[in-house]
Amino acid sequence: MGDVTLTVGGRPHLVACRDGEEARVRQLGALLDERWEVAQRAAAGMGGERAMLFVALMLADDLDEAERRPPEGSSVSEPALAEIAERLESLADALEQSAPTP
Repeated sequence: MGDVTLTVGGRPHLVACRDGEEARVRQLGALLDERWEVAQRAAAGMGGERAMLFVALMLADDLDEAERRPPEGSSVSEPALAEIAERLESLADALEQSAPTP
């Protein structure tokens, strides 16, 4: 087991992680610390726990946006893909109906 010290909001936090994951845990800790100042202002002095809640909400919002965003380079929207699929199904049905029976 590895140990990593993350500094979030100027305070050190010792975190255990699997060996070899130390760099990734540090990277994730940096994401928390990047949002700390804004979260602390939003918490309006209600303490670190409340500020960490706001950090979590900001990260959850980022994650939600990323999951909803079409893949990079994708030029076809979800509704367009649904329309294409519907047309293909319709075409397949028409072909099956017009196919000669053996």
